[in-house]
This record gives sequence, C-alpha cells and structure tokens, in this order.
Amino acid sequence: MKKESISVSIIDDDADVCEKLSKLINAATGLSCLSTHANCETALQHLGRDKPDVVLMDIGLPGMSGVEGTTIVKDRWPEIEVVMLTAHTEDDLVFESLRSGASGYLLKGAPSSELLDALREVCDGGAPMNMRIARKVAESFRVKSTPDPLTRREQQVLNRLREGQSYQAIANELFVARSTVKFHIKNIYRKLHIANKYEAMKL
Repeated sequence: MKKESISVSIIDDDADVCEKLSKLINAATGLSCLSTHANCETALQHLGRDKPDVVLMDIGLPGMSGVEGTTIVKDRWPEIEVVMLTAHTEDDLVFESLRSGASGYLLKGAPSSELLDALREVCDGGAPMNMRIARKVAESFRVKSTPDPLTRREQQVLNRLREGQSYQAIANELFVARSTVKFHIKNIYRKLHIANKYEAMKL
C-alpha cells in the first residue's frame, strides 16, 4: 500500500550531499527528511526515536561501513527500508548490502526524479535490481544451499534481469503485471537476506 507521507533519514559523511538530498526530499510532495547523519554510529543512536520509513545509506562511510550499518538497522528495526547510495564501480559492496537486508540502491548523481521515484517505489514494495547485480544474486543461489530457494517464477524473473531486460519487458514476456515483477524481485531480496543470516549462523 502506498504511504501518503514518506519519512527519510540520510546517512552520508559528505555534508553537501546531505544538504542537497534533504532539500530535494523536503521540497517533494509526500516526502520529508527527518534527519541527516555523518556516520552509522551517530545514526543508530537516533533511528529508534526517529523511526523513518526509509534510510538512505552511503556505502563508503568512515568507521562502521554502510553494509555493517544496514545489518544492524534491519536487525533492530526490520520495518525500516534501507536504500544504498553507491558509485558505479561498487557492485560487490551493493551485493553485500542487499545480502544484509537493503531494499535497493541508487547511483550517486542519478537524476532527482529517479531518486524521488525510488523512495516512493521502495515503500510501495519495489526493489531495483540491475543486470550486474542480478548475475551476482543468481550465482549466490546457484553455489550455496539456502533454507528458502527461489521459486520457478522468481528464477525466470532473475534470469531475464541478468540479460538486461527491463521490468516492463519481463512483465510482457511472462504475461504478468509490472507490479508482479517487482513483487518477485522483493521476494528474491528477502530470500537473499535469509540466506545470508543462515550462513552466518553456521559459522
């Protein structure tokens, strides 16, 4: 269900980025920036009080990394969606963030409209995934036994994402709604997170 108002907290050590994003979010209809933080350590002291709908998390943070921060946020407040802020060259870190429970990722420098749409989409059950990340996800499920394997339909969606197909193209090919494709991707992320926790328990 779409939320009428979406609250956001930003975690980024670049003060200019925080200011730019907070102004952008506060100027958008149905969005508000509750807080900005320069590191995970400070943010974790306030998120329990602020309870944002979404945390925008920089991957490359000083001290505790964005991946570590995501793990803690999702363990303490599973209802909070975490979206990673990343550069083009950080596929491995993005993948580890998704394994830690992030709901998606945004490229730094993406158009403002794309960022705002992504915040709304993630609160509506969406979860972005590009071709490179889809390949890493597929490989993870292929080589490791998991407690919750992908269904046939989820595998079909993932295979098409690996080929670079858009959500709409996948929907057309599988004769389903675009929202159904997003639902399957969200489930894939959820199972990736479960698999990661399962592996950690075995160590």
